[in-house]
Amino acid sequence: MYTSFFMQLPQEFLDYLVHEKRFSEHTVIAYKKDLENFIDILALRSDDELKELKHRDLRGYLVALVESGLENTSVNRKLSSIKTFFRFLRQKGFCDVNPSTKVKSLKQKKVLPQFVPETQLWSKAVFDEVEDPYQRAMDELILELFYQTGIRQSELINLQEKNISGTQIKVLGKRNKERIIPISAALSRLMHDFMLLKASAGLKSDSLFLLSNGKKLTPKFVYTKVNYYLGKATNLSKKSPHVLRHTFATHMLNHGASLESIKKLLGHVDLAATQIYTHNSFAQIKSIYNQSHPRGVN
Repeated sequence: MYTSFFMQLPQEFLDYLVHEKRFSEHTVIAYKKDLENFIDILALRSDDELKELKHRDLRGYLVALVESGLENTSVNRKLSSIKTFFRFLRQKGFCDVNPSTKVKSLKQKKVLPQFVPETQLWSKAVFDEVEDPYQRAMDELILELFYQTGIRQSELINLQEKNISGTQIKVLGKRNKERIIPISAALSRLMHDFMLLKASAGLKSDSLFLLSNGKKLTPKFVYTKVNYYLGKATNLSKKSPHVLRHTFATHMLNHGASLESIKKLLGHVDLAATQIYTHNSFAQIKSIYNQSHPRGVN
């Protein structure tokens, strides 16, 4: 039995996310902030107040989020966190009814993911301004890994040397699910050359990437690097590691890869998550039609 929600439940919920749901550290932090925000907005001060919550209270919570200026996408993400929390409470017998089951997500605009056009892909020369050989090699490898494998930012940061071979890498994805991604000979050489520079600099770690001071890469560091180099090569409004993941998928699809293959490479659980790239590829299909059909240009 729980003696007090404010004494035990929040931490037990976070432990549940780590050990049972196997969420990443980044995701758990986001859930923690969402839960704290939920408690604050509804001014919950006791276990009884939590148990007495109805679906209309949760709808009021959504209204408060919308009125605060949040986009529907962000509101729905927070609602997902709270739904997970109430499923946990129900599973543990803390409450008899889950009030979140009657609360639906808000409608949100379908925003197509941005990607780098093939005409705006960077050249090796974009890294020539970096004088330090180790830093230059790392910058180039970070961008090429994102573009050539479609891995997530967290997967790149946590990539281990032991999981790299000449023809493939093993990636630990969401919920600790492993997947194998083939790599090109050129990318394999980049990784090999970088590991030689790393060893010659006296940097030792199981992780592939290390800063020159021996510390692990941070999400902010990786984002800043990608944002900088994409800013030099492209005119995109968004310039993030995830844009390179979108670019990988879109270019693969444009060049004949099947959705099922791309799904496996990206580590998607549901094919629906991969199908969004078919919308981006329509422009490519239309271009082929215009070039190939006798009356396509008209």
